[in-house]
Amino acid sequence: MKIFTAAQIRACDAYTIKASAMHSADLMERAATKCFAWIKDNFHRDTLFVVLCGTGNNGGDGLAITRMLHQRGYGVKAFLLLFSKELSPDCQANLSRLQAIDKDIAGIVYPDTFITDIPANIVIIDAILGTGLSRPVTGWIASFINQIGKLPNKKIAIDIPSGLPADVLPDAESAVMKVDDTLSFQFYKRTFLHAESAPYAGNIHLLDIGLDKTFINATHSQYKTIEADDTAAIYKPRTPFANKGTYGHVLLIGGSYGKAGSISLSSKAALRAGAGLVTTLLPACGYDTIQATVPEAMCMTSGERYIEKIEGWEKMQATGIGPGMGTDAKTATALAAFIDACKTPVVVDADALNLIARQQDLLAKLPKGSVLTPHPKEFARLFGENTNSMIQLDHARIQAMRYNINIVLKGHHTVIVTGEGDCWYNMTGNAGMATAGAGDVLTGIITGLVAQGYEPHEAAIMGVYLHGLAGDIAAKEISEEALIAGDIIGSLGKAFLTLK
Repeated sequence: MKIFTAAQIRACDAYTIKASAMHSADLMERAATKCFAWIKDNFHRDTLFVVLCGTGNNGGDGLAITRMLHQRGYGVKAFLLLFSKELSPDCQANLSRLQAIDKDIAGIVYPDTFITDIPANIVIIDAILGTGLSRPVTGWIASFINQIGKLPNKKIAIDIPSGLPADVLPDAESAVMKVDDTLSFQFYKRTFLHAESAPYAGNIHLLDIGLDKTFINATHSQYKTIEADDTAAIYKPRTPFANKGTYGHVLLIGGSYGKAGSISLSSKAALRAGAGLVTTLLPACGYDTIQATVPEAMCMTSGERYIEKIEGWEKMQATGIGPGMGTDAKTATALAAFIDACKTPVVVDADALNLIARQQDLLAKLPKGSVLTPHPKEFARLFGENTNSMIQLDHARIQAMRYNINIVLKGHHTVIVTGEGDCWYNMTGNAGMATAGAGDVLTGIITGLVAQGYEPHEAAIMGVYLHGLAGDIAAKEISEEALIAGDIIGSLGKAFLTLK
């Protein structure tokens, strides 16, 4: 699903109005109807509501929702915050319609006035400011938002929490309404998907308000979310007459003294992801571990406690390197020689990333199409510090295009950045996956998919989605708290079944 900027959303609204030969008020009515339907489905008829409305179109939405709640018997009162001398035409029209039904149902809140007596059982609907916000909120409205935000009431935002920009992260001191649920029209906003701003929006509920598909399909966005349909479109079903050679031979390189478990997890995950054959290259100290824990994998050794030489990759369909590998000097030399010689895309994770960060010239030598899987701190070591996660992502986009690589920037919403500059936010996964070895599993999955003939960027998108989905399946069965990396591997089969 595409993620549009605030400007693109306004253009989509305008195109829809023109293409459908409707009035803007009709689209507002459609949006309000969707919001009302969600509220009706989620709140008992005895629930009381206060709707806080601004003077723009977001306020118009709030006034229309107030009318619908009132007409269907809910206890509701709207308050129009008069921070502008003029109301938008559709806001004014909805205020007039509401007052025609009951002139006392909409109160006016004048500048420097506050509401301080909202009982805690009343649900507050935030329709003060929408996506048209172009600068931080100041003055009375900022104080009003902060004051309401301190109340214990359950809060619902219409389209976007007041004060939250759609396209950039707010400053730490900005006034932003923190809500429990956000009823977003048609699209995610980028700020819903970043750690610094997502908590303001709470649970996101996308409401399809029928925006024009022609405009949506024809309008480019470099930012997208990974949906089930995207992954299903990538998926290649197996053929009946295939053999293990059909699905590729993986080489996974990693492990060191005390860290053989990392590459063991990667190897097992590659097999579960469908690779026909897996060979693990690790130091001799991990030989017994890999043979005992992954009997389906073959094993080669190099060095005693750390990898000293990397070989065998020339005959493989895919290579993954880094989990548990350590940063010994001999391993660093072996990695540099490998990157110098390798000409096919490689999946790079963990200590391999840290070693590349120490030898920056290796970045330009990475085979085109390679997949790097850093968490934010590893990314900072590679490419430098950034002030927030959105700037870091945009920096990753620049670096991916610069080196023609794919970057899997791991986080709550892991983002796959392709060499062409597309950014795919993953929507699967949960907090239980913040556990040792989860990243090693992801490396194995992506490498296993590359071996089967998926393009590296496809393997990254599909691998991240399945990894998160397997984690969701496991968490549902055993809880987020009890989830460990092996459970992700164990649930990968059920994740694959959803693609069929």
